[in-house]
Amino acid sequence: MKTNLASWSRGRLIAVIAAGIVLLLLVGIGVYGLITGPRPPRDDAPAPAPTVTVPGETGPEAPGPPLVLPSHDPDQFARNVAEALFGWDTGSGLMPLDYSAGILEVGDPSGAEQAGLASDIAAYLPSREAWIELRQYATTQRLVIDRSFVPEAWDQAVEQAQPGQLPPGATAVTIEGTRHRAGVWNGEPVTAEQSVSFTVFLACPPPTPQLRTGLCHVLRLSQLDNPLR
Repeated sequence: MKTNLASWSRGRLIAVIAAGIVLLLLVGIGVYGLITGPRPPRDDAPAPAPTVTVPGETGPEAPGPPLVLPSHDPDQFARNVAEALFGWDTGSGLMPLDYSAGILEVGDPSGAEQAGLASDIAAYLPSREAWIELRQYATTQRLVIDRSFVPEAWDQAVEQAQPGQLPPGATAVTIEGTRHRAGVWNGEPVTAEQSVSFTVFLACPPPTPQLRTGLCHVLRLSQLDNPLR
């Protein structure tokens, strides 16, 4: 009986980690909003869930939201966004909204795409309830990128766009890689891997007197496993 119970407990942990992966595959919202434009805000949209703090981690040493490394290079910036999007630790004391904030910091400075981007990011992260469940097993996640490229379909999208519809320096980079999740149960490590692909829509405008840096910023994200090719 003890052997069966241990096997069931270990199987439950694997199922929790795997379920989070399956959930992310099913919950995507399918956005290529650069061409169609951002969706209007909904009056009945639910209020953001409150941030939960962990005792002992509210002082000055508590970790802050992870940041996306800036870059002038579209491919490098897309990789930085991808790593920040998939890299999280449920034991850090942070919640999914904290990880979203780090990516939104490098979002569209005009604000036109911020609401859509926030919705895109939410589809990639576990829900608050799933996060609390995964925290019991010290679940972490990271992304190993295999390759990144500008998809051929982007050229078609640019041709179909009306003048002025796309921001200066807009482009798309498709990411292909492997998502790695790891957890701990009774001191024993449990891992799960899943191949993923998606497209990061971004803009790297040339420097101007108003924007001298010319750094890239992220506009939108495609649905997970439904990238531009």
